[in-house]
Amino acid sequence: MIEVQHVTKRYGPLTAVDDISFRVERGEILGFLGPNGAGKTTTMRILTGYLPATEGRVQVAGFDVFDQPIEAKRRTGYLPETPPLYPEMTVAEYLQFIARINGVPAGDRQAQIGSAMERTAITDMGDRYCGRLSKGYRQRVGLAQAILHNPDVLILDEPTAGLDPRQIIETRKLITELAGDHTIILSTHILPEVSQTCQRVVIINRGRVVAVDTPDNLTARLQGSQTLYLQVDTQGADPIPALEGLAGVVGVTLADQRDGVAGYYVDSGRGDDIRRELARTVITNGWGLLELRPQQMSLEDIFLQLTTDDAAETAPGTGDDADTEERFDG
Repeated sequence: MIEVQHVTKRYGPLTAVDDISFRVERGEILGFLGPNGAGKTTTMRILTGYLPATEGRVQVAGFDVFDQPIEAKRRTGYLPETPPLYPEMTVAEYLQFIARINGVPAGDRQAQIGSAMERTAITDMGDRYCGRLSKGYRQRVGLAQAILHNPDVLILDEPTAGLDPRQIIETRKLITELAGDHTIILSTHILPEVSQTCQRVVIINRGRVVAVDTPDNLTARLQGSQTLYLQVDTQGADPIPALEGLAGVVGVTLADQRDGVAGYYVDSGRGDDIRRELARTVITNGWGLLELRPQQMSLEDIFLQLTTDDAAETAPGTGDDADTEERFDG
């Protein structure tokens, strides 16, 4: 449904996006992540036809964004980081305008506007001028205009920015409900948002894609060993020698200790299930087994490892200008 092939964007000698490729299937929600200046907003503007690429191809719903821009845009709903509202229009007037320019048939406009307003919880804002809306309501009106014409593809740049906790939950639920019938790319700095709504993630750093996968698969790839968290009542003993002597254990480190209760990170080789042996050793030695659970990398850990490691290697053409995108994108 969305196919990005070897896309590069240069501003003179500076490279904001460097030969990126990925694909988003129909009905999928893809999280698009990267630190400030990584090239996220530039990429999303290229996908929507707002910016031309220097090199490469983008197809949206089967249409080339550069060769068939009108057809591609008709099938795309876009919420930029700053919603494109006209302050002198009321919300109802603005959505009427958006419906017309997106080619919604006159007989269907009121129904589709009403549906979009209801889904984004702005039905009581119809007569309010856009220029007098709070940041949260501006964001919701921006989301309403993106879904108004029922596009095949939704490209959402920070869709929950400025919303309160209840509104964030409602917006995440809406995005999840839109999947299946719509293909969605979601750019956000809120990593738990990606974990809760996205099936796969693309992580971009210094203009290059450094990972495309599910969070679980990224964890398996990056975590060289499996880690268990073990909490025991040691009765004053030191269990580390006994734990290190177990088959499959490659390392034991103290995680926390208080009032005779200690927690340990126990590392094992990938694919080795040592839980039974750990439990048996603890019980045999007369220690109290209080907790035993897998300790997995969080999405934050994955993000930091990929972007920090990659940052040590300056991508060709970017040099010290990795913040190029921010300067050009405002």
